[in-house]
Amino acid sequence: MNPLISRFNLKPHPEGGYYGEVYRSVDSVTSPRHQQARSALSHIYFLLEKGKISRFHRVRHDEVWNFYAGAPLKLIHIEAPAPMQLNQAYQTQEKIIGADDGYVHVIPAGHWQAAQTTGDYSLVGCSVAPGFDFEDFSFMDDKEDQAWVNNNKPHWTRFI
Repeated sequence: MNPLISRFNLKPHPEGGYYGEVYRSVDSVTSPRHQQARSALSHIYFLLEKGKISRFHRVRHDEVWNFYAGAPLKLIHIEAPAPMQLNQAYQTQEKIIGADDGYVHVIPAGHWQAAQTTGDYSLVGCSVAPGFDFEDFSFMDDKEDQAWVNNNKPHWTRFI
């Protein structure tokens, strides 16, 4: 077991890997996405180990990824609405944070994202504003979205 798990009191994340909340603002704001109250900002440590992945998911607010330690992290990003149309082209990218691509990447609200380490482990931070709430989080469970990945990016199927 990676010693960072106990050092930062990380627990398993539903998408894969481990996380621990570092900060949650006491200030509250109204989400422009659904008009519900959320913390103004939240931040977590997120750890992915070799052979583990962060499954395709989306958050209803902007998420900023920051690299901290270990091997660079491969962050996969699909700019697409839900559900995706099978024959539609969408902007996609694989960004390596913690290397030549830089140490930060932003996933805009509602975009699909997935990740994996390029080595033994990657420790990153994720900030969400308005703050993260599991009610604003969803996996790629829609069959149309999955079909788009299967047909257009079959090497990403393992992230579903």
